[in-house]
Amino acid sequence: MWIRTGCYLSFTVAHPAPFILMLRPRSGAQQWVARESYTLTPSVPVLEFTDAYGNLCQRLIAPQGQFSIHTSADVLTPDVIDVAPGAPFDEVQNLPDAVLTYLLPSRYCESDRFFDMASSIVAGLAPGYDQVAGICDWIRRQVRYNSASSHGHMAATDVNFRREGVCRDLAHLGIALCRGLCIPARMVVGYLHGLAPMDLHAWFEAYVGGRWYTFDPTQDAPRGGRVTVAYGHDAADVAIFNQFGPALVPHHMHVTVQLLEAAPA
Repeated sequence: MWIRTGCYLSFTVAHPAPFILMLRPRSGAQQWVARESYTLTPSVPVLEFTDAYGNLCQRLIAPQGQFSIHTSADVLTPDVIDVAPGAPFDEVQNLPDAVLTYLLPSRYCESDRFFDMASSIVAGLAPGYDQVAGICDWIRRQVRYNSASSHGHMAATDVNFRREGVCRDLAHLGIALCRGLCIPARMVVGYLHGLAPMDLHAWFEAYVGGRWYTFDPTQDAPRGGRVTVAYGHDAADVAIFNQFGPALVPHHMHVTVQLLEAAPA
């Protein structure tokens, strides 16, 4: 399916402020970016680089006054996600080097505290994909997805205590539980067609059966129509913008995801 994504951010900047932005999707095995626009108002010099996770990042200094960012992309992405019940657990000693980092505890995913809980949740399930699916189902039943949650950035232990959170929070808990079982898991931020209310979205991927699979505790069934913007250990690695100096909050943010009837001309 072809999807057109859009994101608009605007700030009022009191003093020139350094930014690192992470708003550009990149083409890969699961998506093809056919058209893209990236508009800064006012226009300023930008330096682009690829971070340690392969995400496209842009460095700039926002000038004093009104500053806005408007991105748009036409992306070909699967209308379904792959599922693989029975896909086996990968022994740690056989994992690719680049995957090992996603076994480690991180700022928002304290996986070293979740072994006992994770083991209880997946009792009786086959190691690997079935365990991750069991974790995802447990989160859907036990943790309330509230897109308007006001708890702020929560680590997995906080989410488990409060049993409520936004998409990012549910992903943190899923990641921590997976890593607690020595299943590599990583955070994903991007767009989901049909999400309501519309916003940027977060889910997680787990590495089983020799590849990454998508899991989303906020959805009742596997859904495609996703455009990935960034991967990381947790939310600290995938912020769509990092600003340095006195904190700035966008005074306007608008996200759109539109289904295109045909490939863009």
